[in-house]
Formats: sequence, structure tokens, C-alpha cells
Amino acid sequence: MLTSERHQAILQLLKEKEVVKLQDLTEETDASESTIRRDLSQLEEQQLLKRVHGGASLLKKNRLELSVPEKSSKNIQEKKVIAQYAASLVEEGDCIFLDAGTTTFEMISYLIEKDIVIVTNGLMHLPALIESHMHVYLVGGKLKRHTGAMIGKGAILSLQQYCFDKCFIGVNGIHLQYGYTTPDTEEAMIKQIAMSLSREAFIIADDSKLSETSFSKIADIHEAAIITNEHEENKWELYQEKTTVEVVRR
Repeated sequence: MLTSERHQAILQLLKEKEVVKLQDLTEETDASESTIRRDLSQLEEQQLLKRVHGGASLLKKNRLELSVPEKSSKNIQEKKVIAQYAASLVEEGDCIFLDAGTTTFEMISYLIEKDIVIVTNGLMHLPALIESHMHVYLVGGKLKRHTGAMIGKGAILSLQQYCFDKCFIGVNGIHLQYGYTTPDTEEAMIKQIAMSLSREAFIIADDSKLSETSFSKIADIHEAAIITNEHEENKWELYQEKTTVEVVRR
């Protein structure tokens, strides 16, 4: 079977099943594992699929954004490990921006003993922040009910009153070519501005965001450091050539 024919067979199988194991692909194409792995790498570079442990999955671009409860139930342990490490970077006296996200929310429990200032656009963060002794500022603006984020012109004007030592930003996609992305243009703008107002910017995201893209671009890869968990294919090495990547292990 020619390379182009194998590629078409792989994509067709993915279209039918969405997730396909390496063994299924070798049987379908009558090719060796090394050949299929090479094919998958080429197709991933072309943004036609996403490699996962033991196979490949259909790449879903511009997908609908999950609600906070839906996000909160996914990759919980990975988020906690990432959040704990991210919180350890915050020093006494820091002023930080916490993005409205589920991984940034997990940081709060690791920050409550620190004498710091927190600015956030995450309405869902408030109950946990109220219980702390930290100095807390909520960015004003329009409420995006789906994610509990404050967005819009009011949020931008409010945010621009501050300067930060560090900001911690959640994303929906991390891609070598397309950078950091999120589904909502207004949320993307808030994230962009927070990064521009910070001495240090950190993207905190689990490995499910790797090689994904969404509708609105936030920044290029080199514009922030990444804090994440291990990826079984060890593909973070490619990103380490362009920015700092801290891979946190359980």
C-alpha cells in the first residue's frame, strides 16, 4: 500500500471510530508499527489527527467550550498536581492574576497561607477566596455564565489598572504552530492583557491540551512558560525548544 493510500485509510478509520489503536491500524493497512507511527507523526504535523498513547484520535478543532462542572470532572488528579507546583512558584508579597479556569481554581487551596494579592476574573473562585486571608480583587465586566468568567470592555478596563508579578492562565489548546488558544474571543483578550501586564506568565494545562487548537489565539508558544503533567509520548520535548516547560510528576 502506498503512503498516500495508508494515510487515507488511517483518516477514514478515524472518521468512523474517532479513536483508533495502533494495532487496528497495522491490521487495516498491513504495515509495520514503525511505519504507522511515522504516518501518524506526519498526519499530526498536517493537523489531521492527534496522537495518543497506543494510537490516534480525531482532531476536533473549534469545539464547543465545556461548562465549569464539565471541566471540573476531567483530569482531576493531573490538575491538582499542576496547581500545587504552580502555587509553589508564588512568593510572599507577590501580586498575581488567576485566570477563570478549573486548574487555576485548584491553586487556591495551596495559596491560602501566603501573604499575597490575588486579582481574578473568575467568579467561581470567590467562595474559596473568601475563606482565605489573602487580599482579593475581582475584575469587573460582563459575566460569562458558561464559565463564570468576567469578560468584555469593563473587564479589560478594570484589569488594566493592575500590574502583576505572575499570571496563571488556562487554555484549551497548546500547539507549536498556532500557540495558545481558547474558544471565546473575549476571554482570549483578557488572557492576552493579563500576560502583557505580568513580569512572568505561566500557562497551566494538563496534557489533554497538547496539539489541540481552538478558535481564538491568546499568544505564541514562546510568550509564556508551560506547567503541565507527563505525556506518555514525551512530546513536550518539542515545546522545550521554544519555551520553558515544567513537567510535573505525581
